[in-house]
Amino acid sequence: MVQESGRRQSPNILVTGTPGTGKTAMSTALAEATQLRHINIGDLVKKNNLHDGWDDELDSYIIDEDLVCDELEDVMEEGGNIVDYHGCDFFPERWFDCVVVLQTDNTILYDRLSKRGYKDSKLSNNVECEIFQVLLEEAKQSYAEDKVVAMESNNIEDISRNVATLTDWIRNWASPPQS
Repeated sequence: MVQESGRRQSPNILVTGTPGTGKTAMSTALAEATQLRHINIGDLVKKNNLHDGWDDELDSYIIDEDLVCDELEDVMEEGGNIVDYHGCDFFPERWFDCVVVLQTDNTILYDRLSKRGYKDSKLSNNVECEIFQVLLEEAKQSYAEDKVVAMESNNIEDISRNVATLTDWIRNWASPPQS
C-alpha cells in the first residue's frame, strides 16, 4: 500500500470481494477504529433508488453505476471514505488510495452463503468467482497494482488483523500540503 499524492485530507479505501467474504463486517470495524465514513453501496442503492429494478435470477437490485458514481462524486473528492461493494471496475480509479480485496476459503464461503439462503445457482456462481479470484483480477485490471492488496478473511481473527493493518496504514497516510 503506497501513499498516493492528492489533495484529500484522508484516504479513500475500497473494500471489495465476493459476497460473503466479510466486506461489511471489516468495513464497519475499520470505520469505528479510524472514524472514516463507511459507505455500503448496496444500502446506498436501496436507500436512494440508484437502480434499474430487481433481478429475480440474481436476487438483487440492478444497480445504475452512473447514478452511484454521481451520488458519490463530492463525498469521494473530500476523502475519508471506506466504500464496501462486491464490484470495483466502474468506480473512477482516482477515487481510491487503497483497494482491499477480501478472500475467503471456499468451504467457509460456501457455508456463509448457504446460511444466507442463497439459491444453488447464486451460491455456485459466487464460490466459482472466489475460486477463480475474479474480484482480485478485476481490481488489478481497474487500479494501479500498488494500490491493490489481497487480505485473507476466514474468521474474526483475520478481520481484526486486517483492521489493525489498515488502521496503521491510514495513520501513516498523509496528503501533501495544499497549494
